Amino acid sequence: MPGVVVVGSQWGDEGKGKVVDLLTEQADVVARYQGGNNAGHTVMFNDKTHVLHLIPSGIFRPGKQMVLGNGVVVDPGALLDEIDSLRRAGVEVGDNLKISDAANLVMPYHKAFDKLREQLRGAGKIGTTGRGIGPAYEDKMARKGVRFSDFHPGHEQKFCERLKEVLQEKNVLLRSHFNDQDAPLFDVEEIYRRQLAYYQRIKPFLCDTSALLNDALEAGKTVLFEGAQGPQLDVDHGTYPYVTSSSTVAGGACTGCGVGPTRISQVIGITKAYTTRVGEGPFPTEITEGPIGELLQQRGQEVGATTGRVRRCGWFDAVVVRQAARLNGLTGLAIMKLDVLDTLETIRIGVGYTDSEGNHYDSIPHWLGSYGGLSPVYEDLPGWNTPLRGITRYGKLPRAAKAYLERISAEAGVPVILVSTGPRREETIFLEQG
Repeated sequence: MPGVVVVGSQWGDEGKGKVVDLLTEQADVVARYQGGNNAGHTVMFNDKTHVLHLIPSGIFRPGKQMVLGNGVVVDPGALLDEIDSLRRAGVEVGDNLKISDAANLVMPYHKAFDKLREQLRGAGKIGTTGRGIGPAYEDKMARKGVRFSDFHPGHEQKFCERLKEVLQEKNVLLRSHFNDQDAPLFDVEEIYRRQLAYYQRIKPFLCDTSALLNDALEAGKTVLFEGAQGPQLDVDHGTYPYVTSSSTVAGGACTGCGVGPTRISQVIGITKAYTTRVGEGPFPTEITEGPIGELLQQRGQEVGATTGRVRRCGWFDAVVVRQAARLNGLTGLAIMKLDVLDTLETIRIGVGYTDSEGNHYDSIPHWLGSYGGLSPVYEDLPGWNTPLRGITRYGKLPRAAKAYLERISAEAGVPVILVSTGPRREETIFLEQG
């Protein structure tokens, strides 16, 4: 399996960090291909919990190569904080981390504008993390972005001139569009000095990661491509406009890492046994009344790893996962947090939607993000009322739990290959083991 993509199958927060950490044992390289430090991947082992925002989740496996591809937008200060934190925890971060010199940077003005825009939107806010990710991608597409390669020795004068032009525009926006007369203007010299200092520390990690990854694949090595967020936050295919600013689907691995589509042999969809969402936007199977939503939130510890916001919780939405299977070409499902459902008498699966006029939908209409208004069609299955925590063999699962997994697989049209029964590495069922 030369190239394996690990993607979310819902609105993100599915548990990709644990799965990437597990699969890295069989991989040689782990490459992140999109997003920025708005992502939060949690890995728990040896009774310690680690939260990563930029560095791939496989960093905890010795002898493995980590890569941040060209499709990632990097906040240099946040990256260095993460590296320092890992080193203090005794985790090696050195030649085992490589970063694309073509990656765009999240600059101070991106973070400022991200927060100001949310304030202007008021009740219509998108629910961004305020980390500057959207504005950084906006400048990238407008050909106004800053890349690590811009700091290459000998380019200083030319780059400073270009940065000055960019900041002239940003300062006009600050004063006119955002009407923030009291905010200090962005200063070319101050920003350049700080970013250059960051660059000097990050420089040893930089290289042409596209060449590195293709060389690894040519040599027969296994490369694990790690995505952030989920397909319902994809800028093209998600519940627009309540989406992120990058391509979160499996195809983004090719553009975000500089590899061809023929390099990909498997796509594993990470799927929570129920559904959650952070921030604003439609969520048809959300549980808004009664104790079950609170139970899922508490038992699942549903708090955003990046924002600290409580996640909205609801029943498993098969329509969402069915679309994820189609968009990503999923070859297998990894079902996470099955044990969270242990105490429920009845478990619901959303298998379709209806609108106010009685029309039925088996897929997600593109207008859902803007207008909402769909109600789920549910199918009820019996619960198992038995603790699943720590079960590591499929044959040990209660019959009702197996039936639930089989129904999810049937609705998605994708086989279940892994089941998580707890947050630790070892609390996992690999179905080929029986």
